[in-house]
Amino acid sequence: MANFVSIIRIFIALASVLLLFWHTTASYITAFVLAVIAFSFDGLDGYLARKLNEESPLGAVLDIMGDRIVENAFWIVLAMLGYLSSSQVINAIFPIICISRAFTVDSIRSVAFSKGYTAFGKTTMQSSPIGKFICASRFMRILYAVAKIAAFGFLILAHTPAIETWEHVQVLNMTGIILAWIAIVLCVVRGLPVVFEAKNVIK
Repeated sequence: MANFVSIIRIFIALASVLLLFWHTTASYITAFVLAVIAFSFDGLDGYLARKLNEESPLGAVLDIMGDRIVENAFWIVLAMLGYLSSSQVINAIFPIICISRAFTVDSIRSVAFSKGYTAFGKTTMQSSPIGKFICASRFMRILYAVAKIAAFGFLILAHTPAIETWEHVQVLNMTGIILAWIAIVLCVVRGLPVVFEAKNVIK
């Protein structure tokens, strides 16, 4: 069940971002709801795994895979639509950073995985208390997830046709952009301990 939730949320997120290309109020409201569901499922799969005693290395891999597909899909589409900045260069920076970080971190974790380590949980590859807190703690994972869904949600709402004419729509848009910067900074920060502690598992 936990693995099923990890997989199904990928399709929910993809449906959400595809709806953003139809610039109608209905499509954007639906995209917003689906985005919230997709990110809510990120916490649900972990809860089910613990509750149903389904924690496994495969589940950890599926969880990370889902995270990568979902977040990169949103960063890429929002950048394509120009919602992250009025500058094309800055728009491109967000997905480039996120994708580069994903390839770097996941390449290291793939080696760690082959040696019996996981990204999170009791067998996490992080050895230092700081590394465990930044990368593997539930607090940091939830904080990063909340920053992403808040950023994506505010930006989707700010560009919803029925709301675009609202007098204070710029407040929504600016809030979304600020949250997007917070999310991308957290993305980088959470990847640094994996790189710094890679020597502990790659020898």
